[in-house]
Amino acid sequence: MTEAQAAEQLPVLFLTEPVVLPGMVVPIELDEAARAAVDAARSSTDDRLLVAPRLEDRYAAYGVVAEIVQVGRTAAGQAAAVLKAGQRVRIGTGVTGPGAALWVETEHVEEGTEDAAVADLASEYRSLVIGDLQRRDAWQVIDNVNRVTDPSALADLSGWASWLTDVQKRQVLETPEVAERLRVLIGWLKDHIAEAEVAEKIADDVREGMDKTQREFLLRQQLAAIRKELGEDEPDGADSYRTKVDEADLPEQVREAALREVDKLERSSEQNPESGYIRTWLDTVLEIPWGTRTEDSNDVSAARAVLDADHHGLEDVKDRIVEYLAVRARRAERGLQVVGGRGSGAVMVLAGPPGVGKTSLGESVARSLGRRFVRVALGGVRDEAEIRGHRRTYVGALPGRIVRAINEAGSMNPVVLLDEVDKLGADFRGDPAAALLEVLDPAQNHTFRDHYLDLDLDLSDVLFLATANVVEQIPQALLDRMELVTLDGYTADDKAAIARDFLWPRQLERAALDADEVTLTDEALAKIVADYTREPGVRQLERLLAKIQRKVATQLAGARATQAVVVDEAALRDYLGRPRFTPESDERTAVPGVATGLAVTGFGGDVLFVEATPTDGEPGITLTGQLGDVMKESARIALSYVRSHAEALGVDQAFLERHVHIHVPAGAIPKDGPSAGVTMVTALVSAATGRNVRSEVGMTGEVTLNGRVLPIGGVKQKLLAAQRAGLTTVFVPHRNEPDLDDVPAEVLEAIDVRPMTDVAEIVAQALEPAAQGASAAA
Repeated sequence: MTEAQAAEQLPVLFLTEPVVLPGMVVPIELDEAARAAVDAARSSTDDRLLVAPRLEDRYAAYGVVAEIVQVGRTAAGQAAAVLKAGQRVRIGTGVTGPGAALWVETEHVEEGTEDAAVADLASEYRSLVIGDLQRRDAWQVIDNVNRVTDPSALADLSGWASWLTDVQKRQVLETPEVAERLRVLIGWLKDHIAEAEVAEKIADDVREGMDKTQREFLLRQQLAAIRKELGEDEPDGADSYRTKVDEADLPEQVREAALREVDKLERSSEQNPESGYIRTWLDTVLEIPWGTRTEDSNDVSAARAVLDADHHGLEDVKDRIVEYLAVRARRAERGLQVVGGRGSGAVMVLAGPPGVGKTSLGESVARSLGRRFVRVALGGVRDEAEIRGHRRTYVGALPGRIVRAINEAGSMNPVVLLDEVDKLGADFRGDPAAALLEVLDPAQNHTFRDHYLDLDLDLSDVLFLATANVVEQIPQALLDRMELVTLDGYTADDKAAIARDFLWPRQLERAALDADEVTLTDEALAKIVADYTREPGVRQLERLLAKIQRKVATQLAGARATQAVVVDEAALRDYLGRPRFTPESDERTAVPGVATGLAVTGFGGDVLFVEATPTDGEPGITLTGQLGDVMKESARIALSYVRSHAEALGVDQAFLERHVHIHVPAGAIPKDGPSAGVTMVTALVSAATGRNVRSEVGMTGEVTLNGRVLPIGGVKQKLLAAQRAGLTTVFVPHRNEPDLDDVPAEVLEAIDVRPMTDVAEIVAQALEPAAQGASAAA
């Protein structure tokens, strides 16, 4: 090493940026210090000076010897110079020199020997640099890199790398050994390439997403334009649903669930089928009147007046509704009225034959309470999802009928009429009656959960009214959750009053007639009730009244009547034809072996004739008339009782040795139940003794083998049927005597009701005396 190489004095130019490495050509703007250094170099060192980085905490240890290529001005008029960096040197101590510049002593540094390890490092670094440049499509720079063969110069090309920080470049400047410099650069470059690849992948994903978003946006704009041309409304977006949820009066739990679905809608695209399901669900939730409740009328007397004005009779139902309203009024007065409280609702089932006003009573109840009314028809429903709703995973899923009823009512406390609850079916899709257990339980329905909504719905303030024709067909678990109110039908006087006050005026309006144009006499109305209809309700009666008015309207239209038409008893044949129903007990019991019983069907109470006659053949019994198992057992019990008490009953032993045939008309109608037991005993004794059964007598009751008369159901309906059939004496079980309190007074006045405990007493009082029976038979 020569002495010139060992120590050289040069003016110093400190630069904050850029960091200059050997081989770089850089322009710099000349401030006062830089101009002093440049001037000193041009005047004393053959245009050479030392360029070093400016550090905040210390003086730089290394720099580069640079040659001044050109001095001039920039386009903006600022003084500038172009420097070409040469070798790397170590900065020594400061010395004095000409001019205002700072002078230092420089020392040459050894960069290490060039061996195979250095060559391998240089090759690896070169391949990494070229790969990075290829990724950026910098092909011209690649050519320049390939022309550099010196490992040290190749490493110092990093001064041009934009991805290196100034701190990293100063570290490269201060690392004179080539191998170490290459190792550091290789590590940095690998990290940079890895970060660049990740950033590029993210950028590609973002660009692809942006392209897809822009494409969807363009298509959506085109779709909006098409919808606008077609006059169709554009579906609401997620922002619109979020606004609707925020503005809706929703319970906190429901609001949170709705906002979760809105978040899902925001993350899903329009093409995703899930977005359609979410929109439908949100629409359903927003349609439910969560915060809407009607104010109940607390005027008990006014409510009773409404019920009396809409329906005649039905005192039990009216009393129960008024009691319900009175309790609510008192709770409200004392501050105990808690909306959504456990068990605050009421559930009643109105059971009775068709046509007695069960369905229309629901509307009157709603009107008396000041509530909205909605009817849910359950007849023939066999799918459990009809009550609880379908799971949202199913295509075309909908909420159940209960939720839809709440939506239709528009309030959370309507009167909901579950019509024909006894007609529910069950199959492989589930049991709808079981799904109603939670709905109709006042202790549970404050947290009713519909499968579609999957949210708790408070039904505790809903007044549920269910209707049924046959109580026995309602599942016991469901019936246990409801309060049973029985509507057993109307008496003849009730029917006449209903016809006069309700049916006749309604049919006048439908026929476009005035009250002064047609008049129906009381006698004619009574005959219609007695001879033209035989039903517990009034539907057929209303049809007959409508038929009369249609014929009157026809007469008036044809100018055949010039004055008001009066429909009296004599004119009924012209309007309605001959009477359809006449008392037949006299005719049916005119021969021995026929007794008149009483039964309850789905259409109310009815008379039931039991016929018994001995025939040739082996001792035994034949039963006909579509009898059920229970009724067949009653017939066998009756025959066994007659055989075991033949002597006391006056039955000849020869009768017991013959075959007995028992028939219960009408044969096309299925019949079952134990209440015909006493009737069968009476018919058998009548056939055996030849004594007729009194035509005005009817009877009902279950009989045991020792002749005890057991209680039965439907006493009120059976007595109403007896009155319609013209019977005047009815035998009932003694243990049913408390049921007579529910029978209308006019029925008890018209019928001699005799509670009995022994079937032998019934037989003795029901049969005609032996002499009369014999003469009748003769």
